[in-house]
Amino acid sequence: MDIAAMSIILNQNKVQEQSSLAVMKMAMDVAANQNESIIAMDGGMTKAMETSIQPFLGANLDIKA
Repeated sequence: MDIAAMSIILNQNKVQEQSSLAVMKMAMDVAANQNESIIAMDGGMTKAMETSIQPFLGANLDIKA
């Protein structure tokens, strides 16, 4: 195998590795954004579910002095 062919093969492998890493980084960014969205939605949905299951709970406060 000559030097030129080996150089081409090594460069192709390098480009393939760089592109797969770039795709992996994009997938990780998408997963992180989805995780943040789920966490943000969870806070409001939990309170809504609590009030829909037991709407009377916490509505009254009895204080005697």
